[in-house]
Amino acid sequence: MKHATATSKALDKPRVGFAGVGLIGRDRLESVASLGQIAVAAVADPVAAHREAALALAPDATATESFEALLALDLDAVVIATPSGQHAQQAITALNAGLSVFCQKPLGRDVHEVEAVIGAARHANRLVSTDLPYRHTAAFEAVRALVTEGALGRIYAARLVFHTGYGPDKAWASDPRLSGGGCLIDLGIHLVDLALWLMPGAGVSEVQARAFARGVPLPKAEGVEDFVAAQLTMDNDASVELACSWRMHAGREAVIEADLFGTEGGASVRNVNGSLGDFTAYRHQGTRTQVLCEGPDAWGGRAIGGWAQRVAQGDRFDPECRSLVVLAAVLDALYARCRR
Repeated sequence: MKHATATSKALDKPRVGFAGVGLIGRDRLESVASLGQIAVAAVADPVAAHREAALALAPDATATESFEALLALDLDAVVIATPSGQHAQQAITALNAGLSVFCQKPLGRDVHEVEAVIGAARHANRLVSTDLPYRHTAAFEAVRALVTEGALGRIYAARLVFHTGYGPDKAWASDPRLSGGGCLIDLGIHLVDLALWLMPGAGVSEVQARAFARGVPLPKAEGVEDFVAAQLTMDNDASVELACSWRMHAGREAVIEADLFGTEGGASVRNVNGSLGDFTAYRHQGTRTQVLCEGPDAWGGRAIGGWAQRVAQGDRFDPECRSLVVLAAVLDALYARCRR
């Protein structure tokens, strides 16, 4: 790294490279570039059309076809939005080169890959973060505030769902060796993350799960799962129900919902009219319901924006990233149940 000393020091517009500038990568590039905290110095993608579209957003950036060529440039940090199977190794390579990393989920296909990335970040003393954006929505933040201030009492049950009316259009996403799994690691990762985040301090003591691929239970089915129903027992005795799916016959683009039940009240989040981006949060007391907040809410770039601000401040390794290991361990435990 050429733009910071061995101690924490604010950077003057850190130079950031973007590896993978398809739809999600370009969206995150546009979001963080508009904040003015970083300089988009380079983009890398094997698809020429993706590079051209990214350069339209960042005309001063250098364009390359490969991740290796990207890392050869003068950078302070890298954003990784490549296929999932490449995430861990690319993150480790970037960290070993002295760069901070922001990676699309999942950070790794299993807990061992995630552990390796966190180890590399600790050794390099660099910031690493994963894009788990739903915790940055105003709706989920409003519900978490109720929990942390004790307004709902002791949370003893929760229900979270994430169904979409479509599945991924990339071939690698249907190969478990490349993706790490199906809808669970794609959508369910957000549900597990939210469950842990909405009940801070609570760990997972037991899991149960069933998974299906086109209606056939795993492990009999081939390929990756497209429906999972699971239950987590938290170490505070709370019970959490989870369900996620691709290509659900739900009559709308997506169903994204969360319900928390406490001894003194409840709270819910609902996506609006099948939207992937608009949410309304509610507080419940007995038969009464109060709207806490409702969209529109431009939340998509908040996770990367927070990371970019920390990179610009010169922040280094943060032990809080160990929570990503906990998240990966829960997903591994769920997959172990599904595949029995």
